[in-house]
Amino acid sequence: MNDECLAPQPPHAAELTIDLGAIRKNWQVLRRQARPGVDCAAVVKADAYGLGATRVASALYQAGCRDFFVALVAEALTLRPILPEDARLFALHGPLPGAEPVCAQAGVIPVLNSREQIRAWSDLAVRLGRTLPAAVQFDTGMARLGLARNDPLGIGAEELRGIEPVLLMSHLVGAENPKDPINPLQLQRFQTIRQRWAGVPASLANSSGVFLGQDFHADLLRPGAALYGIAPTLGRPNPMHPVLRLTGRLIQSHWVEVGEGVGYNHTWIASRRTRVATVSVGYADGYLRSLSNRARLHILGQPVALIGRVSMDTVTVDVTDVLESHLAPGTPVELIGQAHDINALADEAGTNAYEILTSLGPRYQRTYVDS
Repeated sequence: MNDECLAPQPPHAAELTIDLGAIRKNWQVLRRQARPGVDCAAVVKADAYGLGATRVASALYQAGCRDFFVALVAEALTLRPILPEDARLFALHGPLPGAEPVCAQAGVIPVLNSREQIRAWSDLAVRLGRTLPAAVQFDTGMARLGLARNDPLGIGAEELRGIEPVLLMSHLVGAENPKDPINPLQLQRFQTIRQRWAGVPASLANSSGVFLGQDFHADLLRPGAALYGIAPTLGRPNPMHPVLRLTGRLIQSHWVEVGEGVGYNHTWIASRRTRVATVSVGYADGYLRSLSNRARLHILGQPVALIGRVSMDTVTVDVTDVLESHLAPGTPVELIGQAHDINALADEAGTNAYEILTSLGPRYQRTYVDS
């Protein structure tokens, strides 16, 4: 072994700590909302919203989850080897043309969203000489994926030859706002569709839909964001456990005088003599540029304001009122945590917590803990 292999690795500039135990607790919180007989799945698409699908799915399987949803067949193929055979994997986009054999061979259940997908899946079933399971999705208002709600397709239709429908689905548009009139309208539309599919289990409720009441629960809850600590309902206390902590490192600090600017284009000008600290996280790490001059960070529990523009690799904060002993290079600076969670950061960025979560980049040292 050469000396290069033995060389110590440099410390990461920032760390993302992911609590698998909190994710399991959130799944249990969601499951307890449902009446007996209603099960709870987990949406782990986009690498479990950026937190690591293999680790997250394994933890949720241990908690009792058996149904997992991803967006792409390729995502399902990554998870299939690490989940036991009794776990069901659903691909929300269905198979792209030509990917149907791979999907079937891996035992992935496609969500069929169009007559074209239904025909291709049926043709494959006929060629293989066996029945293939599938979920069927209807559009009740999202206008994104799914058959039209007035589509005459029924269980006895010729198009479904060789297909075993194992789930009937739709997706809610504005469930985070319980007062949105689209919610009861979509429920009514979905119930009408279900009448034509008697005996097929159904799923409507996403994370926010879980909290709209049991009328929305059907047979299978389908939460995603709430598993990862994102608040499911506007204007109400967040019932979910926090899942992640994001910390950067203080690189240096220095003083600027009254009237001097900080950062690109000097969008922040000092109105007092100000001590400025530079922290090792930027928009290349998914810490969005829209947080410029708006975000709040914490140094050893003390809040500090982000000043100036977010750069590619760094941000600058006002540490004038922070003790000198707390400003040593390498000091951890918390960007997301108990004092300032992902929902608060999303408000500052003018976006939703989904974008924050899925934007967190690959440069972080990822540490998994289990509370």
